[in-house]
Amino acid sequence: MKFTDELKNDIDVLFLCVGHGEAQKFFEEHEIDEKVKTIDLSQDFRIHSKSKILNRQFVYGLPELNKERIRTATNIANPGCFATGVQLGLLPLAKAGLLEDIYTTGITGSTGAGQGLTATSHFSWRANNIQAYKTLTHQHLGEIGESLKQLQPKGNIDLSFIPWRGDFARGIFVSSQITCGWKIEKLVQLYKDFYADQPFTHLSQEIIFLKQVVNTNKCVIQLEKVGTKLVIHSIIDNLLKGASGQAVQNMNLMFGIDECAGLNLKANYF
Repeated sequence: MKFTDELKNDIDVLFLCVGHGEAQKFFEEHEIDEKVKTIDLSQDFRIHSKSKILNRQFVYGLPELNKERIRTATNIANPGCFATGVQLGLLPLAKAGLLEDIYTTGITGSTGAGQGLTATSHFSWRANNIQAYKTLTHQHLGEIGESLKQLQPKGNIDLSFIPWRGDFARGIFVSSQITCGWKIEKLVQLYKDFYADQPFTHLSQEIIFLKQVVNTNKCVIQLEKVGTKLVIHSIIDNLLKGASGQAVQNMNLMFGIDECAGLNLKANYF
């Protein structure tokens, strides 16, 4: 493989890693040959109503949801980090039509704060500190809602999401709670079946913790049930499965090579 930071029309794939709102401007200002495959890591094309620009139609690049569409796509909108963690915890439940009211919290490391330096991304501010932000208004809610509706088109799904800034560098830990009458054994089988052919998403029967996934492209999920309350924990590395790792996974699928190529990484806890 050859890598370049020059924009040329003889490249096979373009990874676009500009800030939110800049990707659309980039495509408007540059002529890129239609045969060049593109993977955009911004949020500009993730929502269906905004997924087309000029002659480019973008496919939402969550492999556990859209793998076959990704294989034949020319343009991919790489999912957001929080969106990836939340969705992977909930997709099997959506497929079974079990979602209605969802209460989700998630905590992310300082590297999940975007490209620009801000007051709250300094680790001197983050250390020994925690803060809720964008309560119930996070920008990933739109793409999460569309994905859940894709699998559960009937019924109203109401997702309440509170994200947190954590006092660590990388990783996301999400906990979602719903009311569910299914027995835990049936739910475990539901998740195992749904992710049976997905190499990076796994259900754990033990308590999970963030170091299991940091430095990997994995998502690990744990289910806990008390009475009719079901809690779904999901963990990812926001820089890999939540960003560049998932982008490489999408590239592998687009070019028909091993889905795991370049992504067989060992966790910090290995």
